[in-house]
Amino acid sequence: MSWKTEWKKLALIAVGFVACFYMPAGSERFRNALVESLLLVRWYAREHVLLCLVPAFFIAGAIAVFISQASVIKYLGARANKLLAYAVASVSGAILSVCSCTVLPLFAGIYRMGAGLGPATAFLYSGPAVNVLAIILTTRVLGLRLGIARAVGAVVFSVVIGLAMQLIFRNRGEAPQELDVQPGAVEAVWPLWKNGAFFAAMVGILVFANWSSPAGEGGFWNAVASAKWAITALLSAGLAGILVAWFKLRWWKVAFAAAPAVALAVALPGTPVVAFAAGVLAMAALTGGDKRQAGRWFWSSWSFALQILPLLLAGVLVAGMLLGRPGHQGLIPAGWIEGAVGGNSVRANFFASIAGALMYFATLTEVPIVQGLVGAGMGKGPALALLLAGPALSLPNMLVIRSVLGTKKALVYVALVILMAMTSGMIFGAIIG
Repeated sequence: MSWKTEWKKLALIAVGFVACFYMPAGSERFRNALVESLLLVRWYAREHVLLCLVPAFFIAGAIAVFISQASVIKYLGARANKLLAYAVASVSGAILSVCSCTVLPLFAGIYRMGAGLGPATAFLYSGPAVNVLAIILTTRVLGLRLGIARAVGAVVFSVVIGLAMQLIFRNRGEAPQELDVQPGAVEAVWPLWKNGAFFAAMVGILVFANWSSPAGEGGFWNAVASAKWAITALLSAGLAGILVAWFKLRWWKVAFAAAPAVALAVALPGTPVVAFAAGVLAMAALTGGDKRQAGRWFWSSWSFALQILPLLLAGVLVAGMLLGRPGHQGLIPAGWIEGAVGGNSVRANFFASIAGALMYFATLTEVPIVQGLVGAGMGKGPALALLLAGPALSLPNMLVIRSVLGTKKALVYVALVILMAMTSGMIFGAIIG
């Protein structure tokens, strides 16, 4: 051993010791921030891990196993038709309607399968940003101009960010960073129509299990929200049928595994998430014990969960301590944020972009938060900057992006989102006066 190899460890130990020595454990704000971090991670576990991330892990695992690498490279690879690749990537959010964390397993899946850096990062941004429900809610709550600006900005952003990433790293290789587990993808297991039905069932479960009503009484979106669990149940039944028909699992095993979920759905109609959890456990048991395609699918999904979930939970803890939950305070006082985003200055737009990038926004929650900030004096330009940076980035999201892309590419991606959000906010604020 020598100091040349051990100095980093010593530095980490020293920093940890100083942090522990001077920890303001007696401070009321520190204790409140610690409670906020735990409350936020509890809320995240209840509202997002089971309903959002678990379906996303299964979809990402299916991409790695059932989508041929040749197909991904053909449509999203570095040498694919640019118009087609960026058109597909930039509107993906309109279909998925996911948050900044749920999109991560899907992004990691297509990137590992050979998608070009540009289309992959365009998909990474557009997944949570181009959200139809969020844009509708923005228009209704914050006004037509801000809603249109958010919609146009999100689509344009995804393309520009993807093209910029491709241009910046064009001579530094396109091979994606390998994940810990290599499940052994297979080529063209099923015809296109079977793959389409299989992925449609999984994406449908992800979308409808997390469907939220925009606001108010009546209307189409509210009607869908009231029927979302019935639709989710039908899609789950279809997925069970696929396990029997195409994965060749014994029908009686599928029926036996699904029985607890059905019984819980009937016995506890007011808490459908319990039946959903039972269905997830049944899916894991059925696929994890299979030694054929279903088993490869499960273990591929498991590899994504092992890589992504610990980083997300750690990031949520830190974000909760620094910023607290929406409507509550962490170490950074909410008054500082409110006071820093007034007007349309460079500072206000930059601060709004940074705050949006660090905070965690669940799908649709960014709109009432921005509404409250606008009521407290936030300018329309900084409001747009926060809406463009916030849903697509968060501290937990950044940690996972770094593990997939590497430190340099992740930093460039985050910087592009922040700078473009700031610039868009300044332009929008100048136009509307």
